[in-house]
Parts: sequence; C-alpha cells; structure tokens
Amino acid sequence: MTYENLQISLEDGIAVVTISREKALNALNTQTMLELRDFFGDAALKIEGLKGVVLTGAGEKAFVAGADITEFRGLDSQQGAEFARRGQNIFFLIERFHKPVVAAVNGFALGGGCELAMACHLRVAGEKARFGQPEVNLGLIPGYGGTQRLVQLIGKTKALELLMTAEIIGADEARQLGLVNYVVPSGSETAKAKELIEKIAVKAPIAIAKVIESVNAYFEAAHGGYVTEVNAFGDCCDTSDFQEGAAAFLEKRPAQFRGK
Repeated sequence: MTYENLQISLEDGIAVVTISREKALNALNTQTMLELRDFFGDAALKIEGLKGVVLTGAGEKAFVAGADITEFRGLDSQQGAEFARRGQNIFFLIERFHKPVVAAVNGFALGGGCELAMACHLRVAGEKARFGQPEVNLGLIPGYGGTQRLVQLIGKTKALELLMTAEIIGADEARQLGLVNYVVPSGSETAKAKELIEKIAVKAPIAIAKVIESVNAYFEAAHGGYVTEVNAFGDCCDTSDFQEGAAAFLEKRPAQFRGK
C-alpha cells in the first residue's frame, strides 16, 4: 500500500511513524486510518529486526487533533456503529502489536487523537501537549475505545469527569493522572520514545510480546464495554444534537443542543 498520510522512517530498528496532515492538524480521516491498519496489520510485521514503533504527528501543534468531522457528519446509527467498530479494530492492532508502540505526543491529542495515544503501550508528552475527549461538544461520545481506555488508565471517577466536561488537560496533569509516562521538553518527545524502546529491546522479545498480550487480556475480559461503546456511538449519530454539534464545530460557533 502506498501511504499518502503516513511518513515511515526506520532508524536503528525503530520505526518512526509520522501522521502527516499538518494543515488539518493531523486529523484522522479514512485514508489515514486505512494506512494505520495496513502498517500495523501487515507492513510492520515484515520489518526484520524491528525493536518497536514510535507514533507521532507532523508539525509542532498537534499529535492528532481528532477525527475528521466532515467524514461522519451524516452517519445514521448503523453507519455510525460500523464507523466506530472499524476504528476500534484498527486501534486494537496497535494495542495488540507484539513490539512496544510509544506515542510521542507533540501537541494536541484530542478526541480520536487521544484515543490513538491511549491505544499505544506507552506515552511520552511534550510540555505543550494537550489531551482531551471533547466529543460531547458534538453530541457524540468517543468511539475508538476512549470510554474504555481512559477508565483503564486514570480510573472511573476522573475519566467520567473528563468525558462529561470535555475538559482539555495539560501534559503535567496527564502525567499525574497516569495518562502519560513522561513529560519532556518540547521537541524531544521522539528521542525519549526511542530511549524507552531501546531499553525494552535488550529484554527477551517473546517475553515482551507475552507481557503485552497478558496485560491486554486483563482488560479485554470486559469486552462488552467496547461493544456498548460502538452501539452508543451509533445511537448518537441518529440525534439532532449530533447534527447541530457537528455543524457548529465546522461553522466555528457555539452549539445549541436540544436533547433530541
């Protein structure tokens, strides 16, 4: 597959994957999602001597500022559920990848971008990084696993607060909550991510793969949560509030929700 939105470089056994849609703040459109699926589901498996993957975004403003709102504005409940299910399955490829995947968060990680970072095994944030799940502002909920992974990482109480208020938090708070592993000076996120992968690379590869598999299994026992999220995301797509939220976002105005 020829990649339009991913830039791949291999440096001493470490694949650096850069989502390169800088003018769109690296928003996750369908093409980008399909490229992520191809890389983690096929291409990366063929790289000999791979130590791990660093996932980052192009430019200084954003890791990934969210999903591409224009692509799912008109979805009905069935289409919305399928849209979310596809995204979850792609992020499962990342979460279940047998080598460490480290997110180097160099700016905004909002909505689908925060969900993408959470699907990675470890997260390094630059000082200017910002995290949030603002989907309720659109009359939606996270659909790519965000309602599940945020609870796993920071606990139910704070996760509910962030999901319901749509609050955006800074890198230091994200570290205090357990959302990220390290906060580093802006511009050094990728270097720190590589450092972590190098530290892991000297360990037994099969054991590392089994650690990833076993830790994931702890949470996947509650698989029903992901199914619930898919169905709930689809239901939201059928609401007038979602149509209003998406329109307001694209028109850069406050949304007027009516609970319908």
